[in-house]
Amino acid sequence: MKILLDSGSGGRASQRLIADVFLRHFDNGILRRMDDAALLDLNGPVVMSTDGYTVTPLFFPGGSIGTLAVHGTVNDISMLGARPRYLSCAFILEEGLDMDVLERAAADMALAARRAGVEIVTGDTKVVPRGACDGMFITTAGVGEALTDPAPSGHAARPGDAVLVSGSMGDHGLTVMARRDGLTFAADVISDSAPLNRMVERLIAEVGDIHTLRDPTRGGLATTLNEIAEQSGVGCVIDESAVPVHESVRAGCDVLGLDPLYLANEGKLICVLPREKAQAALDVMRSCEFGAEAAVIGEITVAEKPRVELRTFMGGSRLLSMLEGAQLPRIC
Repeated sequence: MKILLDSGSGGRASQRLIADVFLRHFDNGILRRMDDAALLDLNGPVVMSTDGYTVTPLFFPGGSIGTLAVHGTVNDISMLGARPRYLSCAFILEEGLDMDVLERAAADMALAARRAGVEIVTGDTKVVPRGACDGMFITTAGVGEALTDPAPSGHAARPGDAVLVSGSMGDHGLTVMARRDGLTFAADVISDSAPLNRMVERLIAEVGDIHTLRDPTRGGLATTLNEIAEQSGVGCVIDESAVPVHESVRAGCDVLGLDPLYLANEGKLICVLPREKAQAALDVMRSCEFGAEAAVIGEITVAEKPRVELRTFMGGSRLLSMLEGAQLPRIC
């Protein structure tokens, strides 16, 4: 069965698609009302984020466009120290898309939402003619409740702070590229797509005083650290030997001439906080489902101009600049 233009018309075909796919997978009391908007129950300050997902291929080892659409928005809300509660989703579908592909993506979204503890409560579907999009695009928006004041921010890193990551770098970017181009040498590379909200809640509750949280997605660790340095007006020094990178990712990057520090991650976070709290934060991360490989990788420094410096394996140092352009297109 294929997606037809009529499926986006707003008529009976649209209603059948909504009932047969989206309501069946995303079913909850708010969505079931089928109103034009969702009435939400939220307390205190609200955090909101939105993102679009256009990954190619749609499915890859460790995830899919469906898991990314949930994890990406859940994690963005979490990086402001908030508890994600509700998501909306909008699908742009290409005429002729196999219904089984949409079913699989929707099932992945539903499972990811349940595991993250969020509900998909409203949405929209459009169908465009063949060739107008690459199978399927998904946009999600999310809202959540702020858990701390002040919220972690890219503007709040301070000299003397420790810089931690919750795990290995580059898994997602190399996985998508390998599957897209049929690279058999990278068969054991798996995307790290995962929700980080529960880890963040524990960091806030058990450690506190978190200055900055960021998820290093497009542009990877190096680009995200440069963004933090520029926002806070500081320097950052990291040790190459301390940054966790799986050997399969390192080997694949060596073959392809890529740098794992610039590859996207979809289930990792950067945490910046006072040095004296680094060990406590590390212990919390390592006890979480997606933080077993967490590490302290460097520190925030005083600098005349914002900059990120890498202490290399060889004992030298080099500047890590922000990624210019797209190292890998269509990865999330």
